Amino acid sequence: MIDNLKYKIALSLIPKVGHITAKKLVSYVGSFEGVFTESKKNLIKIPGIGSVLANLIVNSNVIPKAEEEISFIKKNKITPIFYLDKNYPERLKHCEDAPILIYTLGDVDLNSRKVLSIVGTRKATNEGIAFCKKLIRDLKERDHNPIIVSGLAYGIDAIAHQAALDNGMKTIAVLGHGLDIIYPASHKKFARDILNQGMLITDFPSKSIRDKANFIKRNRIIAGLSDATIVIESGEKGGSLITADIANSYNRDVFAVPGRVSDTYSKGCNSLIKANKAAMLTSIEDLEYMLGWEPGKKDKDAVQRDLFVNLSNEEKIIAEILKEFSELPIDTICLKSNMSTSKVSPILLNLEFMGVVRTLPGKKYKLISPIYL
Repeated sequence: MIDNLKYKIALSLIPKVGHITAKKLVSYVGSFEGVFTESKKNLIKIPGIGSVLANLIVNSNVIPKAEEEISFIKKNKITPIFYLDKNYPERLKHCEDAPILIYTLGDVDLNSRKVLSIVGTRKATNEGIAFCKKLIRDLKERDHNPIIVSGLAYGIDAIAHQAALDNGMKTIAVLGHGLDIIYPASHKKFARDILNQGMLITDFPSKSIRDKANFIKRNRIIAGLSDATIVIESGEKGGSLITADIANSYNRDVFAVPGRVSDTYSKGCNSLIKANKAAMLTSIEDLEYMLGWEPGKKDKDAVQRDLFVNLSNEEKIIAEILKEFSELPIDTICLKSNMSTSKVSPILLNLEFMGVVRTLPGKKYKLISPIYL
C-alpha cells in the first residue's frame, strides 16, 4: 500500500510531466510503478511522449522526495486522494486537467449534492461583503446548505469562508501551496477554524515554492469542485476572472454580481455578464432558477431569531433605535447612536441587504423585519 502511494506521489513530482500526461502514462503503461520501470524505448512509443520527456522520466530522481512526503502525510494525518480512487471528487474527475493527486485535511464529502465556489477581489467593498454574507445566509435559510469553496485569500474569499462557518455550513479552502504552511500567514487561525467545519485541499506537496503561478493553477480546483462559480466583485483583471474562465471551459455555471459601471471592482463582473460568460446574480432566486434548486422551508420566527443573533453589536444598536421610531433620517440615527455618518452608512447598507431595514424617500430608514430585541 505504501509502495503504491510512493509511486503515485512520485508520478506527480516528475519535472515537465503535467497532470494530463501523467494520466496518459498510467493508462498506457498500466500501473504507477510501471511508469518508473518502463524503458525509454517503450515510453517514446506513447503518443505525446517524445525523447526529451522520456529521458526526464527515466532519469527522474523523485522517489526519495515521495518517501519524504509520505512521512509528512503520516505525521500530519493528511489524506492523499489519487484520481483513480473512489473518493476522488467526481466533479473534478471530469475536468481534463484535474490533478492526479490531491492532499486533503479535514472532513467533507467531496461528492456532496450541492457545492458552490465563491470568489472575488481581495479589496472587497462594504457592498460586496454584505452581498456575500446575505447570499450565504439565504442559502442556509432556504435549506440548500451547499459546501462553500474558495481560496482562503483576503477579501471575498475570506468573507465566504467565514459566512459559511457562521451559518454552520461546510467550507473548503483550496490552497496554492503545500499543507506545511498557510498563506497568508495571518489566516493560520482562520484555517484551523475551517478544519473544525470543513477541509483544506491542495495538489502541491510540502515544501513547494510559494509562487504566483501556483495560486493561478489552484483556481482550476476551485472551479472543478463545484456546480457553479460565483464572482462577487472583481477588477478588470485578476484571479477571479481566471477562475470564471476555467469554470466556463468545464461547462459549469458561472454567476457574476453586477455593479455600477464607474465602480472599479464591478468592472470584471460587468464584463463577464456583457460577454455572456456569466449569468447576472442579484439574489438567491437567480441562483435557484438557473441551477434548478427548489427552496426549502424554515420557520419564519426561527429565521428572524437566527438573523438577530448574527447582527453585530453596532447593527443591534441601529436596529433598536429604528424599532423605537417608525422611521428616521440618517442624521438622526447618527445622533442617537453616537456614531458618525461614515460608520452608520455601511451598517444601514448591510442591514438593508439582510432585509432588516428599508430605505425610504428622503434618505430615511425604516425597520421592516420583526427581529427579537
